[in-house]
Amino acid sequence: MSPPDSQTQSADSAFEELRAAAESCTSCGLCEQRTQVVFGSGDPHADLMFIGEGPGAEEDRTGLPFVGRSGKLLDRLMGEEMGLTRDSVYIANVVKCRPPANRDPRPEEIAACRPHLERQLELIDPKVVVTLGNFSSKLLMDTRIGITKLRGRAYAWSGRALVPTLHPAAVLRGGGDAMAMVRADLVRAQMIVNRSTGDPSETEPAVVDLTELSELADVAGANR
Repeated sequence: MSPPDSQTQSADSAFEELRAAAESCTSCGLCEQRTQVVFGSGDPHADLMFIGEGPGAEEDRTGLPFVGRSGKLLDRLMGEEMGLTRDSVYIANVVKCRPPANRDPRPEEIAACRPHLERQLELIDPKVVVTLGNFSSKLLMDTRIGITKLRGRAYAWSGRALVPTLHPAAVLRGGGDAMAMVRADLVRAQMIVNRSTGDPSETEPAVVDLTELSELADVAGANR
């Protein structure tokens, strides 16, 4: 294996500096009750990045994202539908500290943590982002449309493709239909990665512009 070039070494150094900054962050009240900052895990050069909402109790205890029942399901579906392990992707959350009682993060908490997420995206530079669940999908796509209307498509977002899907916890509650939806979304994401990395045999799914969200808004209804 050839040694990393200077550009890669510089990016790795910047990534570790970002991790250190996040782990010492006291910019919002979530720092007062956390056990650990859950910065993220996986390959910082990955083509595929998953983004969830925030750490739960098990994540707060271990310092790793998606390690409870939801995480085990995500690992399984990545393996079965994408042939990947969590070491070959990157997994992070919108906020890096656990909100009390697993409540939704508040606007000021999101604002305090958002620079960390944006810098992660900049440094990792994934070709595809998969948002896990209603919260992260609506936040990153800047929409009020719910996840069941958003999913099933890939969107052009910040120079890459974004594929919204259900949160693994929703799959655990929702059974077979929810499971089938997530499986289809993960296949879609992997097809885009394969095509973008030079596999000419792969048919790339359509990637729609975010402006088309307005067409979904009329049918969003109660799923906001």
